[in-house]
Amino acid sequence: MNGQGILKGMLVTAKNFFGSYVSRERLTTVSYPEGGNTIKEQSRNIPFLVFDGEDPVAGMRCTACQKCEKACPPQCIFIEKDKDERGKALQRPKVFDIDASVCMGCQICVEVCPFESIWMDSNFELSTFNRFEGLQFNREKLLKSNTYFHKIHPQQAQASDDRLAEKERKRLEREAARRAEKSASEPQV
Repeated sequence: MNGQGILKGMLVTAKNFFGSYVSRERLTTVSYPEGGNTIKEQSRNIPFLVFDGEDPVAGMRCTACQKCEKACPPQCIFIEKDKDERGKALQRPKVFDIDASVCMGCQICVEVCPFESIWMDSNFELSTFNRFEGLQFNREKLLKSNTYFHKIHPQQAQASDDRLAEKERKRLEREAARRAEKSASEPQV
């Protein structure tokens, strides 16, 4: 029968329309901003950098390995390593920029990060009055605390913290075993 697909579509639309008067879960639209926050935990928009502790630069998880920069399909991430006064490279980025006008929110940077330092933010209100500075995110704009991460993605944040704690525990065990092996191999005087 011709038009069967159209009738099914109209039935779904009518079901949602009349169901929205009975149940708020059936509402397909929300009056924003009066209707409140409609962001789900799985939503993603722009990446951000996580830091632990009070000082954002000292507690930064990012080590400037540049894996996210290399894996980014639209190449919207730019990283430059920080250097000390002697010119030796430090394990943190001096420059970490993301061009949000190019970022497609694919989350590949999150998947390739071995240090669990970059995650996707839920903030979608990115509009500004100046079009030239609004969509360029530098390191200071991207750095957000682990507390913020727990607030917007509690399940992912807890899993990330658990994985990092397990890595640290294994590292400490290996270090203790190395020290014990070294002290056992030294001759007793």
